[in-house]
Amino acid sequence: MNLETKEIRLQPANNKRLISLCGPFDDNLKQLESQLSITINRCDNFFKLIGTSLAVDTATNALISLYSDTESEYGTIHDINPEQVYLTIKQIQISKKQSQHIEDIHHTLMQIETKHGIIKPRTKNQTQYISNIFNHDITFGIGPAGTGKTYLAIAAAVDLLERRKNKHIILTRPAIEAGEKLGFLPGDLNQKSDPYVRPLYDALFNILGQERVEQLIQKNIIEVAPLAYMRGRTLNDSVIILDESQNTTITQMKMFLTRIGFDSTVIITGDITQIDLPITQTSGLTHAMKVLPVIKDISFNFFTKEDSIRHAIVSRIIDAYEAWDKK
Repeated sequence: MNLETKEIRLQPANNKRLISLCGPFDDNLKQLESQLSITINRCDNFFKLIGTSLAVDTATNALISLYSDTESEYGTIHDINPEQVYLTIKQIQISKKQSQHIEDIHHTLMQIETKHGIIKPRTKNQTQYISNIFNHDITFGIGPAGTGKTYLAIAAAVDLLERRKNKHIILTRPAIEAGEKLGFLPGDLNQKSDPYVRPLYDALFNILGQERVEQLIQKNIIEVAPLAYMRGRTLNDSVIILDESQNTTITQMKMFLTRIGFDSTVIITGDITQIDLPITQTSGLTHAMKVLPVIKDISFNFFTKEDSIRHAIVSRIIDAYEAWDKK
């Protein structure tokens, strides 16, 4: 195997940014070495990379991209974690596969910078999704697990809130039962609905931090509730996200879509391969996919397993299930 040696110097030299890039005990560099089967030697902002030509090229672009991510327009230094290292490598590999020039990545991928960190779409589909959210009244994100549909939607909602484009964020999900019969559960509304909306809280906490989220919920700036509690309302000046929409009925989807008020942005996510409705009921999402494309202010975005931003094994799990279904 022919090995290549490449030397790069990251500029401007900044000790705090370099510490963030490398991680505690150089864990981020070790992950690059492990994931790409290369060797990295560092002295201050000078890096020497040894490995196959493709791996060294990928690592070089990953280091440049990650070093750029350490700098914040808010004047703070962003910490780089192992998950970012993994996702950055994957982003570069996907971009190469799609014949996209690496030097164009930062220009073609929109990024969302909140006070809590930078959130970037990692694939062309994710980039288009973010663009459509900012430029359409209603945006659908449809695809398998782990493709960033919900996380990017919430990140975009936070961005719109922080830029004061909208005054509220409303997050909703249908209960796992199509009829949303929450009455049998003990406790008040929040306790009853918590199991259904917990993934939305998780994403909010990750983006804004738990303390900030709790403050915004207390001020009624952020609201998280099951879909059943949207009935009869008109939602103005809000970013409204309907998650897991494949589990809505046609009636529920129509009810939700007709709640939209003035100056609102709506994002609807779902995975048509994971419909939990009784077989006799048609999913409101699959029905909307047939009915609504004729409306120009509504965009439909479709993701594939190539857009998965979870652990690499998630893509293999999706492949396994697809292969089984074809038997």
